[in-house]
Amino acid sequence: MKRLLAALSLAFLAAAAHAEISQKFGSLEIHYNALTTDALQPEVARTYKIERSKTRGLLTVSVLKPNKVGVRMPVPAKLKVYATNPSQQLTHIDMREVKEGTAVYYLGEFRVSPPATLKFNATVEVAGEPRRELSFEQSFYR
Repeated sequence: MKRLLAALSLAFLAAAAHAEISQKFGSLEIHYNALTTDALQPEVARTYKIERSKTRGLLTVSVLKPNKVGVRMPVPAKLKVYATNPSQQLTHIDMREVKEGTAVYYLGEFRVSPPATLKFNATVEVAGEPRRELSFEQSFYR
């Protein structure tokens, strides 16, 4: 229960800190968000073993797919994520899967030097679906 509350806090904080964004690809809906980890509550950061810092970023991703009755539910996915900084340096972001009850989401940490805008490129693979390519930019401020 405590982890579920922490997950909800993480999701709420992420949405409040930066608007959560989603893109639809056929039946899939991919939600993502990137923020600096200093915006996380200390308890949430401890629960997920995330270092809080203005120079550390956190990427959250969840993939939803309609179930048999049409309700969008989280599904497992294989993610490959890269970020490019303003100097065109490419960094791979390791994404770790978190499962809590019916929730499935992915967390990845990366370095950022605000002010900066990073470009994220992700490949998302879900069983039974074509591979999807996702790109977005996120600005980080001091």
